[in-house]
Amino acid sequence: MIDLHAHVLPGVDDGPAAAQDALALLEAVRADGVITIAATPHAREDFPDVRVGEIAGRCRVLIASAARRGVPSPTVVPAAECSVTWALAADDETLVRATYGGRGHDLLVETPAGELPPGFEEALFRIAARGPRLLLAHPERSPTFQREPGRLADLARRGTLLQIEADSLLTRRRGSRRHALARTMLEADLAHVIASDAHTAGPRRPPRLAAARDAAKGIVGSQAEWMVTEAPAAILAGDELPRRPYGRARRRTPRLPRGLRAGQQNS
Repeated sequence: MIDLHAHVLPGVDDGPAAAQDALALLEAVRADGVITIAATPHAREDFPDVRVGEIAGRCRVLIASAARRGVPSPTVVPAAECSVTWALAADDETLVRATYGGRGHDLLVETPAGELPPGFEEALFRIAARGPRLLLAHPERSPTFQREPGRLADLARRGTLLQIEADSLLTRRRGSRRHALARTMLEADLAHVIASDAHTAGPRRPPRLAAARDAAKGIVGSQAEWMVTEAPAAILAGDELPRRPYGRARRRTPRLPRGLRAGQQNS
């Protein structure tokens, strides 16, 4: 599996506090079946220790430390989880450095906590107009999108890729709106990627990508595997996403909110 969203670098954001914690997280990620992971620390104003020009070097240091200590580790790809305001303010060179592998092709953008600010979608299109294809992180957590899921369909139609967080599929909280929207996104073929958004190896936001993939298989069958293998591989390469498989886990037609239709996405 390939995990495109995780906080594995120590001491820079709300991920691992120290190197030993980061190594424990890498070991847990590898044990979960992940062979490639993107290190995506928060690029936003409240995490001043995240400097995107240093992320690739920090990844190399972490990988070398894992090798010295014999810690099983996936391949670590540098990237960043960018807030919209940070991305709009960044110069072109800095924005490229925040993309996956610093290749300039694909950029992970954070869905804000709480209600979306006015003009959120327009801000996304302004960022995309500068070159990168956008992958929107965990939109199912947004109360705004929970009320207005048709806005996600509009974003997908205009080329924004959508990433579901593993915990949204695995939460057992009764009546969870984030779980309901994640499920709707799967049923409507709106989701392109499932990622862990792992922060620690312990109980606080651990890597659970395999369990989330298996949960998604119960909804969309073979598409779940596509969302943790072929689709993220294409994003890392800067390629067009391969056609998604349409083997369904269930025969019945899902009941979707107005504005959403299963099968509307070819990618």
